Amino acid sequence: MVNQAMAKDVSMAFGEKIPPFIFPETNTGIELEIIGEALAYKGHKLIPKYYPFARLPVVFKARHVDATMTDLGEDLTPLGGFYGDPAVFYHNVFITLSDRNLSIKTPEDLKGLSVVSFQGASKRYPKWLGPVEEAGQYKELSNQELQVLTLGKERYDVVLSDRHIFHYFSHKLKREGRFTIDAVDEHNFHTTDPNDYRPVFWDKAVRDDFNEGLRHLKQTGRYLQIYNYYLQD
Repeated sequence: MVNQAMAKDVSMAFGEKIPPFIFPETNTGIELEIIGEALAYKGHKLIPKYYPFARLPVVFKARHVDATMTDLGEDLTPLGGFYGDPAVFYHNVFITLSDRNLSIKTPEDLKGLSVVSFQGASKRYPKWLGPVEEAGQYKELSNQELQVLTLGKERYDVVLSDRHIFHYFSHKLKREGRFTIDAVDEHNFHTTDPNDYRPVFWDKAVRDDFNEGLRHLKQTGRYLQIYNYYLQD
């Protein structure tokens, strides 16, 4: 039974534009709904706060929020942050136009290619992106819709994105009649680590309640139901 006396409003920092995981305009999306329902299991109320992706750990460390959706590769444990279990899984891949016939299997395969990515990617994958950044061939964008456009118009050779986010924007642009991208290839370059994207809380008790709620969502099938709703074509 939920102890309502212990229930709290939990402000959490989220990226501004990461559909289908986050839709700021409606406070919906895969990640928002999973985290919100996991917290609600013990009576807590999620209060989403939206920031440019690169600022998420900054606002958390400044204690402007009670939690953040991710640490962007910076360990927040020494500062007193408590990591929750992964709420969602981002499957980051390199994406190229199929007619380019590019093969990306090692960091050396990016030599001479320009890459556009989401904010914070260079910290997450320095082995792959460091040399590209040093060569002046690297750009990070907070608006990931632009990744589809810049790749389709061949302003960049490679996009680094979560496959669901990229395909969401591809379908959105086509549906709106604004742009249709040609066939693309996905290049897997790493093994997805669930611990790469974990919410971080200042309050250990709230973290524990979140983890319990998340387990409940998975055990009841609600977790998969949320995913399927947003990923259906």
